[in-house]
Amino acid sequence: MRSIGELARDSGLGVSALRFYDTAGVLVPTRVDPSSGYRWYGPEQLEEARLLARLRRTGMPLADVRLVLAAWSGEDTGLVRKLLDAQLRRLERGLSEARVEFSAIRALLDRKENPMSSPVTDGTVRLAVPASDMAAALDAVRFAAGTDPELPVLGGVLFDIEDGTLHAVATDRYRMAVARTEVTGHGGPRRQVVVPSPLADAMRALLADDPASVELTVDGDRVALAAGDRQTAGRSLDHEYPDYRRLVRLPEGRRVLVEVPALRTALETGPVRAGEAREQDGKSPDISVLTVADDGTVGVCGDGDEGPDDVAVNREYLLQALAAAARDRLVLEFGAPTAPLAVRRPDDSDGTFSLLMPVRLDA
Repeated sequence: MRSIGELARDSGLGVSALRFYDTAGVLVPTRVDPSSGYRWYGPEQLEEARLLARLRRTGMPLADVRLVLAAWSGEDTGLVRKLLDAQLRRLERGLSEARVEFSAIRALLDRKENPMSSPVTDGTVRLAVPASDMAAALDAVRFAAGTDPELPVLGGVLFDIEDGTLHAVATDRYRMAVARTEVTGHGGPRRQVVVPSPLADAMRALLADDPASVELTVDGDRVALAAGDRQTAGRSLDHEYPDYRRLVRLPEGRRVLVEVPALRTALETGPVRAGEAREQDGKSPDISVLTVADDGTVGVCGDGDEGPDDVAVNREYLLQALAAAARDRLVLEFGAPTAPLAVRRPDDSDGTFSLLMPVRLDA
C-alpha cells in the first residue's frame, strides 16, 4: 500500500490532484482510514496514477479521462484509441486557432513598435547617487534578474529615473524586486535604461570600496558609473522593459511580521515537495508551503497539511528574497493563494520590496 504522499511522488500527480480525482470518482483509493481520513492506494493503482498524470498533461477533459481509465484494464482498447485520437484532434485544432490569434497579436505589436511617428529620447543624464544607497539598491534586486536567453530584456536591471528618484527593478517572470533611492542632478523627463547583469555586477564591485558618492551617466545607449577616477561602463540592453508599475499594484493582503532567522531555519529544515521541472535546466525546484498560525507566526506545512489560504512558493527564491532584504525582521504580505507573496521591510517608506509568484500545488 502507498500513502497519498508516496503515490504523488511516484506518479507525478500532486497530493491535491489525487484528492480531486478521488472526489471525482476517477482514482479512488483502496482504503481510507475511518478515523483520520487518510488515503491509501494499492500497488496496481500506481500504473493508473501514472497514466492519469500523462492524460492530465495533455489537457484531456475529465469525462474522457474517466472513460480511458475505465477501459484501460479491459482487453478491448478500441475505445481508448478513439479517445486519444479525439484529444489529439482537439489539440491540433486549438494550436491552429492559437497560431491565428498570435499572428493577429504580432500584427498589433508591429504597429505598436513602429508607429507613424515615434518620440525620440536624447540628451545626457548625469546623476549623483550616495554610494551606499546605490549598493543597497543593487543588492536588493540583483537576485531577481532573469537568465533566460529567450527573454534577453529581463537579463539585466532596469534603472528608472524620474523626479529625483532612481528605481532599480529586476524580474525573471517568477519574481520581481524593486528598490528606490534618491538622486540629484536630473530634473528632466523620465528616463529608463536596462543595465545588463554583467555591467550591474561590475557597478556593484566598483562600490565595494565604499566611496561617499558616485556619478551615474546615461548617454544614449551608454551607461557609466564613476567613483572618483575609477569607472565602469557599457552598453544598455536594446529592449523596452515591461511596465513594472502595473505589475506591483496588488490588493492589500494580510501583513505578518516575521523574524527572518527563525523563518530561514523553518524553510531550510522544514518539509518540501518537488515542483514542476524548469524549462531551462530541467530541474525541479523545492516548494515550501507557508501557513499563518492563529498566533501570527509563519510556518511551513507538511505534505497534505496545507489549508485553502496557505501559499506555496519556490523555497530557493524565498530564501534569496529574505537575504536580499537585509533585515532581521520583515513583513510577508499574503493575498489570495494565487496572488504574489510580497516581502517588504517593516518600514515601507524606502520603497524596497520583492514579489514571488505562488506555485500551484496540483501542477
